[in-house]
Amino acid sequence: MLTNPVVISILVMTALCLMRFNILLAILISALVAGVMSGIGIVDTTSILISGMKGNLETALSYILLGALASAIARTNLTAILINAISQILSKKSTYLVLSIAAISCLSQNLIPVHIAFIPVLIPPLLPLFNRLKLDRRAVACALTFGLKAPYVSLSVGFGLLFHNILKKELENNGVNVSISDIQSVMWIGGASMLVGLFLAVLFYGRQRDYGVSDEMVTQSLNATMTKKEWAVLAGAVVAFGIQIYTESMPLGALSGLVVMIVFKGIEYDKVDEVMSLGLAMMAFIAFIMLVAAGYGAVLRESGGIEELVKFASLIAGSKIVGVLLMLIVGLLITMGIGSSFGTIPVIASIYVPFSVSLGLDTPAIILLIGIAAALGDAGSPASDSTLGPTSGLNADGKHAHIYDTCVPTFVFFNIPLIIGATLGAMLL
Repeated sequence: MLTNPVVISILVMTALCLMRFNILLAILISALVAGVMSGIGIVDTTSILISGMKGNLETALSYILLGALASAIARTNLTAILINAISQILSKKSTYLVLSIAAISCLSQNLIPVHIAFIPVLIPPLLPLFNRLKLDRRAVACALTFGLKAPYVSLSVGFGLLFHNILKKELENNGVNVSISDIQSVMWIGGASMLVGLFLAVLFYGRQRDYGVSDEMVTQSLNATMTKKEWAVLAGAVVAFGIQIYTESMPLGALSGLVVMIVFKGIEYDKVDEVMSLGLAMMAFIAFIMLVAAGYGAVLRESGGIEELVKFASLIAGSKIVGVLLMLIVGLLITMGIGSSFGTIPVIASIYVPFSVSLGLDTPAIILLIGIAAALGDAGSPASDSTLGPTSGLNADGKHAHIYDTCVPTFVFFNIPLIIGATLGAMLL
């Protein structure tokens, strides 16, 4: 087992990522390690990897178009208007404020798919209000990470449709045919588990915390109003949302939304190139990681090491719970290293599907385990957007530590409930 090309390749990839080595290069090197150790050779391994990359072409295009949507929204006053409403309604209710931030964060994954682009715009102006309330920012970090992660884990909308499509495609690549509705019918367990974690985090960090910052500064009332530009961009976001639900195609939805924004001048015609360039800058690297991850999964399937892992699985097939926990823990380690749930699915699916079948798990349990195993570690990973995004906003005044104030709290309050929820769900489904 210690010479298994799949095991060694994943260990190499995890070690490189934990050493903060470039993720894209880490996956490429790990793919070559798997190919060489299995006897395929470097040239043929490279060919397999490139051929396998086409499996995530739709996802890569979706990311780039969503980046353009995020860029267009960030150029308007929509977020500023939202800040004003929050500060006026919830300025004295810290618990409701934290939960409202979690709700707004959820919208960034589904209704207005801007991902983390809203955080640098929304959070820094609210820091004086947090300081006045002596609000523990670790609770806010958990709220933001919840909103960045729970919606795509549990709902087939926005980034969730991308996540579920990747899960569907990789399951089919490994012999398990499912529909998007099949996936959503079980992945709600992940969202529910994270919701429990959110409430526990809000309770645990409910005590006041003084950051030693003068409270003379208060949140200023913003005078931003809805203009024709804001309405046009909002209309484009709604169209993107509606089209992608109706067609189950995120690229078509995002493209439709962009066209509406351009036609109604939410995006000035002479600024289209700039918006697209900013979208590329925001999402292109993630898109390429997705492409390479799909190629990596193809190499692992061709290496022959999976069959050996399935034989190993038969040794513990008598204990489903041990096999389930093993899959979840390995998924946690991989995603902690990669920092991307989306990129983890192609890596683990080729191993976990036959592994799950050998344990006698039914299709719903397989869907849940692979989906949650991929999502585990995204919260708590120092290299994940789900933690880097919250820190970027909360540390605008230098009072919020990335590891101890974002990564550790989100790791504890989300990964533990996810492991428990996935284990119970897999045993009962």
